Amino acid sequence: MKLIGPFKQVVTLADLPLRGKLFDEQLEIIEDGGMIINQNKIQQIGNFEYLKSNHPNIEIEEIEEGQIVLPAFTDSHTHICFGGNRANDFAMRNAGKTYLEIAESGGGIWSSVQHTRKASEQELLETLLQRIDFLLALGITTIEIKSGYGLDAENELKMLRIIKRAQQQTKATLIPTCLSAHLKPRDFEGSNQEYLQYILTQILPQVKEENLAKRVDVFIEKSAFQPDESKDFLLKTKELGFEITVHADQFTSGSSRVAVEVGAKSADHLEATIDEDIEFLAKSDTVATALPGASLGLGEKFTPARKLLDAGAILAIASDWNPGSAPMGNLITQASILATFEKLTTAEVLAGITFRSAFALGLEDRGKLETGMKADFVTFKTNNFQNVLYNQGSLKAENVYVDGMKIK
Repeated sequence: MKLIGPFKQVVTLADLPLRGKLFDEQLEIIEDGGMIINQNKIQQIGNFEYLKSNHPNIEIEEIEEGQIVLPAFTDSHTHICFGGNRANDFAMRNAGKTYLEIAESGGGIWSSVQHTRKASEQELLETLLQRIDFLLALGITTIEIKSGYGLDAENELKMLRIIKRAQQQTKATLIPTCLSAHLKPRDFEGSNQEYLQYILTQILPQVKEENLAKRVDVFIEKSAFQPDESKDFLLKTKELGFEITVHADQFTSGSSRVAVEVGAKSADHLEATIDEDIEFLAKSDTVATALPGASLGLGEKFTPARKLLDAGAILAIASDWNPGSAPMGNLITQASILATFEKLTTAEVLAGITFRSAFALGLEDRGKLETGMKADFVTFKTNNFQNVLYNQGSLKAENVYVDGMKIK
């Protein structure tokens, strides 16, 4: 058991509701605070000197003066296991080329599939660990990671096994998701439905046997899989015992409704979601996940986060870090920019990258600084917590803790 502090401010996020809009006045801020950590959990939070005087024999880990502390962040949607990059796609898109023109010239998702298939397991593992370390340095200690650049049994399983190996070499919590239904690969001879059946019979049973992932994702879009075939696929994956999430409403509306109907943990993207589907989402327990990195990478509109919150939805914010549409990977920068466009309060943004995004992954033991919660937290060298988002990612994390142990 140890006491960590004193912090200029402890921003607990305690007692904030899971859904709907938030006001900064609801934030609990403990000045000159400290935390008692016991067996990887938060045992008590309060004034540092008070805690110190009431526990005279406790081990003390003193913090350098002038730091605030927040719950560590969760990035609930990434594609950071991949080979190669698509810098040429970015240049072509900015020069006015269409998605189809880029794909026909050898770019697009298929380019990432080819690079990922060609890459050795060691190459993929090393680059994945580098990206995980980048996220840890931002204060992100829980990271969802999708497959989806293999698109056949051999390579999808290769990706998921690499994510499993990475978990053994990092302090971060990794949440693997099987995204074999990213799109039908060019070298698959058959229909969309036949490819989805291939996933159900040739990939998911092995995923389950090796315990490679407990979650399955599908990209519902005109260029990928249609709502009806996706709904049937998702219901069958649930029968196999998987949790489900959906890439929904990125370019066309309608698929977020499918996500709600099948009981998905989250519907991610939602840039094209219409008002009636916002209301549908808000009445459900399906988390609405905004992915501002994709909007910035593609030059497209943002997810209607303000409308979703006002309607009472559970809003998470994630990076969508991937080699094509969202290559930045800096969730703090992206979330702060989303806030300026969608008029989100600091409380709403912090909730969206902590306990609400953790909930999208089925995790309710992190994202708040409260008694009994996992002791993952991040400090910043500033006297005012508002500076974290105000600096839009340029204020770097000072220290990062996982299970109460400093890893940075």
